Amino acid sequence: MLKSTLDDIVIVGGGTAGWLTAAILAKKLNAGKEGSVQITVIESPDIPIIGVGEGTWPTMRTTLQSVGVDEGEFMRECDATFKQGAEFVNWQHTPAAGEKHSYFHPLSAVFHSSYDFNLAPYWLQGASELPYDLAVASQSRICQLGLAPKKITTPAYAALQNYAYHFNAVKFAAFMKKHCTEKLSVGFISANVQQVRMHTCGAIASVLTDSMGEIKGDFFVDCTGSKALLLGEALGVGWHGINDIIFNDTALAMQVPYPAADWPIATHTIATAHEAGWTWDIGLHNRRGVGYVYSSAHSTDERAEQILRQHVGEQAEGLEARKIKLNLGYRQQFWRKNCVAIGMSAAFIEPLEASAIFLIEAAANMLADQFPRSSAALGYVEKKFNDTFKLRWDKSIDFIKLHYCISQRRDTAYWVDNCADSSIPQSLQQRLAHWRLHPPGKYDFDYAFEPFVLDSYLFVLYGMKFNTDISHNLSSYPDKHSAQQLFAEIDRTTAVLRQQLPTHRELIDKVYQYGMPKL
Repeated sequence: MLKSTLDDIVIVGGGTAGWLTAAILAKKLNAGKEGSVQITVIESPDIPIIGVGEGTWPTMRTTLQSVGVDEGEFMRECDATFKQGAEFVNWQHTPAAGEKHSYFHPLSAVFHSSYDFNLAPYWLQGASELPYDLAVASQSRICQLGLAPKKITTPAYAALQNYAYHFNAVKFAAFMKKHCTEKLSVGFISANVQQVRMHTCGAIASVLTDSMGEIKGDFFVDCTGSKALLLGEALGVGWHGINDIIFNDTALAMQVPYPAADWPIATHTIATAHEAGWTWDIGLHNRRGVGYVYSSAHSTDERAEQILRQHVGEQAEGLEARKIKLNLGYRQQFWRKNCVAIGMSAAFIEPLEASAIFLIEAAANMLADQFPRSSAALGYVEKKFNDTFKLRWDKSIDFIKLHYCISQRRDTAYWVDNCADSSIPQSLQQRLAHWRLHPPGKYDFDYAFEPFVLDSYLFVLYGMKFNTDISHNLSSYPDKHSAQQLFAEIDRTTAVLRQQLPTHRELIDKVYQYGMPKL
């Protein structure tokens, strides 16, 4: 039977999910102090971390700062660089030989469409001659120029342009492990979990390990990856697959050295569409992480590797391409009894738009904010958590699918199938039908925890040249003069930033050498 007070939290599994969750819980729940919870991470010494060079959202800045991480130290230890968004290459239509077309999804617009001023309907009327992503966001142009989001004199975690990070996931897990155990009073056990023991009420009582015996706990966090040893195997929570919507179930990853130590570093993820998937290209401090995410139903592994090597070019010669199978979908419940799954044990879509780590942060924060110290409150928080994350994952699936289903590419069965109505969720079909006559607006995004906000949808829709006909209600948009002034202000802001900001490589090298000024 469960104790009345939940004092001992056991996290099974390390990696990014386990150690990030441990840090957030420890900081918010005063771990190790009298009268507070005790947090222990059990990490297998035999299971490697699936790390290929990760992308994050700006929330990671808030998370790292809140748990007491020095930004400069983190960047040096994890080969980290700044990320200002993503560039989508050759998604809009089938490229002709030698052609490249692209658009940016930056991390912020200058004027946020939900609560400042929605420039989209005025852009649709020709108030700016620039492509949408360049017209409304200085950051897209900063990315084009290879400039950094801040100056070397800008304090740690502060920004002139919103930013997140690219980092080495294996090194990040090791860095957070050290931070948790040395500074946040998190306990650590190196062992393999071999068995899960249950209470008669159906909750988890303890786990049996190969080298440290039985580890008891009041509450368990499953960070065991796609195996889901606790929530999936022990508690029997099923899996909801999404392969009929998102097709990319396999990835090939490669680590590509820079040709020279001073080689430019892209300040954004580069996602290039191909015949059966897309390649990611992430610039770390000392190398690029490059990979091909593809559908095994539309490509052989041999053809996928050929495409990846062609994309990388002569630098791929002699480099290993590591294959990673992706389990697409989410748990039918994320929380059951005294156990919650976070990370790949809970859900996985695909790496496009880098939502995985953000959703780890979101889950850990909600768990910490709502943690039921009394076992009597478990059921209430369980339902809230499950409802919230079911919606969050469904919304994320819609947004990822958007990139594919509005493409004009029809060069392979992969693109034909991605654009077929049968593979598009009804919720997204309804939105798209509405947006053909109304630009997306604040009424379309009424959920406080929507993972992808209005501006994100606008960047993808109009980057992909989605057609919205507003001729029937032009009178709804009378502020043309104000819109033109705002477009001009964005131009002026961009001109100033262009003069102030160093290149991304220049800033990264200085951060690695000198660290960052404190706030």
